[in-house]
Amino acid sequence: MNIMKSSEDYLEMMLMLKEKKGYIRSVDIAAELGVTKPSVSYATKRLRENGYISMNAEGLIELTDSGMEIAKKIYRRHKVIAQFLMSIGVKESIACEDACKIEHDISPQTFQALKDHIKKDL
Repeated sequence: MNIMKSSEDYLEMMLMLKEKKGYIRSVDIAAELGVTKPSVSYATKRLRENGYISMNAEGLIELTDSGMEIAKKIYRRHKVIAQFLMSIGVKESIACEDACKIEHDISPQTFQALKDHIKKDL
């Protein structure tokens, strides 16, 4: 699964919107990511062509199985990293911002160590 970081961000946001609102619209993606609607159109076109999303007749976006797999992986990393950072005293807003930067590049070994550390704290 080799996918660009920006595509991972879009898929993750789509999952977050689906959980929050029950549906995914391009306009909501643009608002949440702070990008333009044409940027979202371009990204969704690429994601659709690569089989990560589909769109219904009303223009609502659905994650395909492969898109959902990537979105869940990135979102899980985001939550674990943010939780770890907060556990060591980082303010929540900064922890979430930093987690977005780290979630794409962290090695599986380091990610597992963070998960293990968080479990110990619970």
